[in-house]
Amino acid sequence: MATDAPLSQKLAQVLAMGKQMVPAELLQQLLSPVEMLRANKAAERALQEGEKVPDFTLPDALGNSVTLTQLLGQGPVVITFYRGSWCPYCNIQLHAYQQVLPQLKELGASLVAISPQTPDQSLSLAEKQALTFAVLSDAGNRVARKFGLVFTIDEAVRAAYRQINADLSAFNGDGSWELPMAGTFLVDRDGTIRLAFVDPDYTRRLEPSIIIASLKKLRNAQSS
Repeated sequence: MATDAPLSQKLAQVLAMGKQMVPAELLQQLLSPVEMLRANKAAERALQEGEKVPDFTLPDALGNSVTLTQLLGQGPVVITFYRGSWCPYCNIQLHAYQQVLPQLKELGASLVAISPQTPDQSLSLAEKQALTFAVLSDAGNRVARKFGLVFTIDEAVRAAYRQINADLSAFNGDGSWELPMAGTFLVDRDGTIRLAFVDPDYTRRLEPSIIIASLKKLRNAQSS
């Protein structure tokens, strides 16, 4: 898998491999929440561009508290919600964002990634992926709920998740089987969302190049 390929291309390759390796019936079960969320127009209920984000304080992988307002005091913040370390699409996305982290910092921005998994799971992910940005644990999806991202994996689908070693009760430390839709937000220093990407289809993520272009646009607007 070429390291300089667009994120969408890398994600498509993983999906293609999954279709070859995972039985069709199992894959259909795993994808069924996507259709449910689309039918319910769930993404339309998520926070949108121009809205204010709620402040939050969450623990990082080492247990240190990270507060959004403190980060915004230093510059714009990119907030990305992901499902967990068990999700190959999340791993590819976070790796891609790690690769452009120097460019984000040059543009004055910081990056945080949020999932409902426990700090121990986040630490394992950060170490395995060599992530140098904050990986935060949102127990009970408290923050993701304020962003309008949370949904529940139906009882009928949970066995399929367990077959791919994605027992959410173990990863998240509770029995809710709730996940956030994958979403990425660029938040201005005043707490306003300048870019919002939420897709019920977990195989689709926001390209790093779009984040960088939006940051440049934001910087130019503030300097003019």
